[in-house]
Amino acid sequence: MTTRTRILTGITTTGTPHLGNYAGAIRPAILASRDSNADSFYFLADYHALIKCDDPQRIQRSRQEIAATWLAGGLDVERVTFYRQSDIPEIPQLAWFLTCVAAKGLLNRAHAYKASVDKNLENGEDPDAGITMGLYSYPVLMAADILMFNAHKVPVGRDQIQHVEMARDIGQRFNHLFGNGKEFFAMPEALIEESVATLPGLDGRKMSKSYDNTIPLFTSAKDMKSAISRIVTDSRAPGEAKDPDNSHLFTLYQAFSTPEQSAEFRSELLQGLGWGEAKDRLFKLLDAELGEARERYHDLMSRPADMEDILKAGAQKARAIATPFLDELREAVGLRSFESAAQTTAASKKKAAKGPRFVSFRDEDGSFRFRLLSADGEQLLLSRSFADGKTAGQVTKQLQSGEALDVRADGLSFSVWLDGASVADSPAFADDAARDAAIEALRLALVPAQD
Repeated sequence: MTTRTRILTGITTTGTPHLGNYAGAIRPAILASRDSNADSFYFLADYHALIKCDDPQRIQRSRQEIAATWLAGGLDVERVTFYRQSDIPEIPQLAWFLTCVAAKGLLNRAHAYKASVDKNLENGEDPDAGITMGLYSYPVLMAADILMFNAHKVPVGRDQIQHVEMARDIGQRFNHLFGNGKEFFAMPEALIEESVATLPGLDGRKMSKSYDNTIPLFTSAKDMKSAISRIVTDSRAPGEAKDPDNSHLFTLYQAFSTPEQSAEFRSELLQGLGWGEAKDRLFKLLDAELGEARERYHDLMSRPADMEDILKAGAQKARAIATPFLDELREAVGLRSFESAAQTTAASKKKAAKGPRFVSFRDEDGSFRFRLLSADGEQLLLSRSFADGKTAGQVTKQLQSGEALDVRADGLSFSVWLDGASVADSPAFADDAARDAAIEALRLALVPAQD
């Protein structure tokens, strides 16, 4: 049986979707969700919205508008899991677990936080002026969104790749600390869709609310036509040849037309089609493409209770996964009932008696290291720093291979060498006898287990 790829996409609820959002994110995601090999999760990131916006009415309105946009665009809620982040209480609980293992040094390197600090410094202000803990710990909440459902692929823009990488780092750290050989979290990968359109706005820059250059998606045909009439064009008159390759209007037309329609429109522009007529053609194309969806959108907006029911059903579907998983994680970190804790302690002691274990971790400077712990938890070795986790893993495998160990005493401690280089060091011991006993314990610890 082939395992379906789990894909997760969050939409921050701080604004009204426009044509650029639709072409760049909503339409391709809806198409991708119809893939029978995809297990798709779509959520309204309304906790994230609180980081950027302190206007309750705007957030509430945006939640409705974005939910209606996805549903009107053709998202099939029977095929996907569609929910509000704030309806899944397990997500903020997981975010706290992850906060407790996330290195501050890692969060210090987050692009959004660094950009805010740099801006404050440029303005001669305190580095952290106006920076909330919400902004600072945003990557941890995003990690919880992703790791709660063990997403394999996370479609993001290039500016969000770092956050997916941070989710990997934090998830890996949790696995090492509490997994005891079990991988609770899958390692997510950022999915960059190079072919997805980035639409120009009315002035030619990227379509964005911050530039006030957007074309409304579902407000009304009249508003769309009015916006299209404001698209900046050159001064060439009707009858003069136009340059399609340098026309924002043509780029917009191309994003919604068939290859045949696009080729015909290009030809007409080269033959001197007037800009006024060209804008009318774009409006008719978009109206034909979006007209039915616009009607569905306004119908949904008039029936908020129906959307509420859809999202509550989606939350129930999501929590069927999240609730038992969080219970498992609570057990792992020690938040257990007193009754089950006694049973778990006895089982853990029995398991610990089987032998020593390696524990890998990532240091605050980004390097990878490991510890070798004895059966009773005593540290036998602490590795040097490695540039990547793969190299650290190869060293641990080599140490467990059964080959003769190159152990070199150095005063009251010792080091282990591989291929002419020191790879790990012991702690300091009280005397030579204790050091020698530890070397013997190390040799026994690294004897391969017999079947």
